[in-house]
Amino acid sequence: MDIKLQRIAVMTNYNIPEKAGAALSVVEELLKYGVEILIPQINRGRVEKLKKPGMNPTYLPMDEVYANADLVVTLGGDGTILEVARRTAFRNTPILGLNLGRLGFMAELELEKLDRLEGLFNGSAWLETRSMLKADVLEKGDPDNVKVSSFALNDAVIQNGGAARIVNLELFERGVPVSTYRGDGLIVSTPTGSTAYSLSAGGPVIDPKLNCLCITPICPHSLNMRPILFPDDAIIEIKSIEDRARYLCLTLDGRINVEIHYGDIVRITKSPMKTTLVRLDEQSFYNRLRQKMSST
Repeated sequence: MDIKLQRIAVMTNYNIPEKAGAALSVVEELLKYGVEILIPQINRGRVEKLKKPGMNPTYLPMDEVYANADLVVTLGGDGTILEVARRTAFRNTPILGLNLGRLGFMAELELEKLDRLEGLFNGSAWLETRSMLKADVLEKGDPDNVKVSSFALNDAVIQNGGAARIVNLELFERGVPVSTYRGDGLIVSTPTGSTAYSLSAGGPVIDPKLNCLCITPICPHSLNMRPILFPDDAIIEIKSIEDRARYLCLTLDGRINVEIHYGDIVRITKSPMKTTLVRLDEQSFYNRLRQKMSST
């Protein structure tokens, strides 16, 4: 890993005692290597009560933590990594995930393997790049009227934002009609997101090294609606033709929610931004997949 690590941010939900304690164990281990630890100012009170003598992290406003970190270490599940990925993508700051969740497909280490952090400093760590989605909401399909533009690491989901009711959507690729869907909605996922909501909806598991986008119908009201893979240079457009509901909902990585009205188009392409994950373990994606799925 050709990055000189001087400042490392340690991010978790410090309001949960178990996570705060785990984070300080990570801080203690990292301080052995002479780095500066960055922690959001908002968490100072909690950390000061729990930290050991001589453990003196630097407290900064949240934006400054991300602006100054050479590496961000997260403690939690994949949801924590998704939140951090949104903040680090602009600078392409590497993320090292420590799993405190259930599955943690993107996390690299379990808490009992903190000795492996040595790999950050002895040259044995490497970086893995993950593609992201860019989503633009075009009001009434007008390309000159972009209501919202955002991005996601895992997926973009369009479904009814209120009652459980079948919705109607049209799918296009570069303006060419692909299909009309009746069902609970559609998921557009990256290979990284293929092991998330898309998998639960019957989508394929995709090796993150593949360059593609996956469209997975959610509970389709048809026997012939199946997931479709597109190349990652595709221009996916999903048009709302649902005139019974007041609005549909576009959700990005389970965090950003946007109202979609009749005639609006969600245009999804590969984002120029990327997420960079730090790897310390030699196990392959398939070993990781087998271990995680056998534990559910």
